[in-house]
Amino acid sequence: MKPLPQSVLFCCDHNSVRSPMAEGLMKKFYGTGTYVQSAGVHNDLEIDGFCIAACHEVGVELSRHRSRSFDEMQEWGDDLSSFDLVVALSPASQRRALELTRVFHLDVDYWPIMDPTGLGETREEKLHHYRQTRDQIIGHLKDRWGEPTE
Repeated sequence: MKPLPQSVLFCCDHNSVRSPMAEGLMKKFYGTGTYVQSAGVHNDLEIDGFCIAACHEVGVELSRHRSRSFDEMQEWGDDLSSFDLVVALSPASQRRALELTRVFHLDVDYWPIMDPTGLGETREEKLHHYRQTRDQIIGHLKDRWGEPTE
């Protein structure tokens, strides 16, 4: 188990499912002592409704999340170099994060988190896959930083 970082950035492909889930869960579990943000390689998708529903079940509110990309982060002055840790949740975001951080001394961790989009036919089947993704993220958070403090 490691001490909580001052700041962490979660990233995935579109910043619409996995990274907003991780951002919301981290904030809920460990409070506001750590600055937490999320971004995607692209931001061509809005926050996913099933993602909102799966997180709502555990008391995490994501309906106001606005997707953003790495490029927009830099445009808005949220420099990657200001983060202590980048956690990539997809192979594409890991590659992009490593490209963008090679000039900084910055840790990039990779957590292989399942992308639930497109899985399942019925609403219940789809929700099942999103819950699996949520629970994978929770498992990684607890492995890294211990039981929730909040």
